[in-house]
Amino acid sequence: MTMTQKTYSIGELAREFGITNRSIRFYEEKGFLTPERAGTKRIFSAADRVRLKLILRGKRLGLSLEDSVAIVDLYDPVSGNAAQRNELLKQLDARKLQLESQRKEIDLALAELEDVKRRVLSDKNQ
Repeated sequence: MTMTQKTYSIGELAREFGITNRSIRFYEEKGFLTPERAGTKRIFSAADRVRLKLILRGKRLGLSLEDSVAIVDLYDPVSGNAAQRNELLKQLDARKLQLESQRKEIDLALAELEDVKRRVLSDKNQ
């Protein structure tokens, strides 16, 4: 009995991850996914599926596509994935700092909006 690895069509992956076929073709054009071909049909492996899942997770976290792919490319179970782990932690820390900075800017903008609103309302009552 031969064990065959599960494969996926572009449509299956698009539905599973809630993205378009065009998005998947974009990742393929960039070299991030490497499906096999049967004529014009793309056949994605389980490894392609995992790469796509991790790339999309990085996108949700706000990492750039290049950073996400660089982290995925560091996968090396022989080394215990230490380099991958370290790079991921570095990217997460940088993203957290960026978001905290944006939060401060938003808080300042909200405070200023409230101040202007308060002034406008007090001028109206005079």
